[in-house]
Amino acid sequence: MADLLGSEPDEQELYTLDQVSIDEDSEDEFDYGEVPVLEQELEASGDEDLDTAVRTLREATEDIQLGTRKASLVTSSVTTRPEVVDDFLRNFLVRMGMWRTLNSFQTEWYELQQKGLLSAQDVSIVPDIYAKNQKLDNEVKVLRIELQKFKDAAGKARNTYIRLRKERDYHRMHHRRVVQEKSKLVDDIRRLKLHYSGFEPALASLQHKYEVAMKEKMLSRLERDRAVGQATGLAQTLQTIQSVREEADSSPGVTGPTQGRLAALRGQRPVGLLGDPEDVAVKGPRVASGDSVWPGDLGVNPLLGRPNAKGPARHLTRSGGFRLTHTVQDAHALSVSAVALHPDRPLLVTVSDDRKWKMWSLPDGDCVMTGEGHSDWLSGCDFHPDGRRLATTSGDRTTKVWDFQQGRCVATFAEHQQPVWGVSWHSNGLFMATCSMDSTVKIWDLGSSRCRSTLRGHADSVNSVEFLSHSNALITSSADKTVSLWDARTGRPSQTFYGHQHAINHAAFNARGDTVASCDAFGVMRLWDVRKVAPIIAVDAGPHPINAVAFDLSSTVVAMASNDGSVKMYDVSGAKTDSLLGHEEAVTSVAFDMGGEFLVSGGSDTTIRIWS
Repeated sequence: MADLLGSEPDEQELYTLDQVSIDEDSEDEFDYGEVPVLEQELEASGDEDLDTAVRTLREATEDIQLGTRKASLVTSSVTTRPEVVDDFLRNFLVRMGMWRTLNSFQTEWYELQQKGLLSAQDVSIVPDIYAKNQKLDNEVKVLRIELQKFKDAAGKARNTYIRLRKERDYHRMHHRRVVQEKSKLVDDIRRLKLHYSGFEPALASLQHKYEVAMKEKMLSRLERDRAVGQATGLAQTLQTIQSVREEADSSPGVTGPTQGRLAALRGQRPVGLLGDPEDVAVKGPRVASGDSVWPGDLGVNPLLGRPNAKGPARHLTRSGGFRLTHTVQDAHALSVSAVALHPDRPLLVTVSDDRKWKMWSLPDGDCVMTGEGHSDWLSGCDFHPDGRRLATTSGDRTTKVWDFQQGRCVATFAEHQQPVWGVSWHSNGLFMATCSMDSTVKIWDLGSSRCRSTLRGHADSVNSVEFLSHSNALITSSADKTVSLWDARTGRPSQTFYGHQHAINHAAFNARGDTVASCDAFGVMRLWDVRKVAPIIAVDAGPHPINAVAFDLSSTVVAMASNDGSVKMYDVSGAKTDSLLGHEEAVTSVAFDMGGEFLVSGGSDTTIRIWS
């Protein structure tokens, strides 16, 4: 203060005397927290020594003291008091640069203060109106800035509101327009339904007429083919008779077999000559009238004369082999059990677990005929050699024969004691063989409509049966792991093939009849030499079962229907196996067409797939 009174301070320096009070003193500003003592820790320390217990008690006491001290601590604060009268005047004189007046004021002020002539009102606080005004000015500026921000936000909100209202109006108008269009479309649909409901009977009638026309067309084709075949046969017969007559006229003194046949035709058969058809046929047992006569086992398969029966198969000569070219989706409601191809026409028959059989045109896959009559699932089918009838087998223990011209079932055979698995026609069309779960094979005579013989020899279910084309031999496969070759005339097995380790699902001849293919439930396919009665090769295509096998006409490729959803193609000469992928579930049956152009397969995925 003496320096302040004795010398003039620097004009750049300002001095302010403020009275400051500190409520309570504090060593630091750390926020102490109470640390709780867990009872579990104290209980756990019961086994400790005395020093540990004393240390624990000391720590607990210190924690309690720290908690009490923390509760008494209050955060200190600094309060700035307003200026008193003398400080206000000093600050004013300093701000104005009135240093002599400041010295005189201080001298007189302290003299009056020492003499006690200053009252409490004289030394009271002076309101600092300038500071308040400045503070209010600052607050006004801040408020103006915030007001401007609020105005901008309100403007943006107004613009957003206007935009949303326009969008709302637009969408409302669009919604009304859509509702109007919807109402119009609903009215149009209702009117169209009423309009077209009258056409449903006409459409159903047209569909029925179309199906009838397709049936008649197919039957007319079959009849035409049969008539053409008969005409061709008659022409050949006439030509043969004419040539024989000319030979007989040229050499009247010689009488041989040919002259004997010609004489038989003329009704003048010499005694003891080979001219009667019964002389070249094996007479089967005739128990009932109308029984058919077994033909002589002298026929030759005419299919072997076709060009595609010689040389390698198309599957081997084509680039890439067979490929999936057409699929009939949802051919049946349930799994397709078996497929069979027409002997002359591009027609296919399938049987299914849905108790129906269907006929399809190839290669477009249109359904031309449907038949039902079995009371349980169907397991097998086979076309009659003339193509005008069909045989089907079922789990209801029956075998039915369907006539396409009559459009109905013409015969039912029901002597098996268990479900029937398969059926095969003899080449002359007079006999039919069926196999069953009752371990037997039955030979049916279509002439007398009765069972001619029952073949017994297997110890378990007989799963497949097949006649060799233009022969009286038939092959069977059984769950007793054997394949048997039978003479249908005598009803006795001529050969039995052993080698499979699991139940055999199917067996088939090749076109020449010198090789048999068989497959079992473990995916093993075996080829057997019929003449040597010996195995040729075993192909492991497992572990999934092989359900069916089929030779192509050239006997160089074997198709196998596998349970893994593929058709496996085995090259007999090259000993190679390829797979045709397309089915989504197990493949149940396969069949080659006679021309070697395509392969047909049916599966548990209810589809038919054509590979070409």
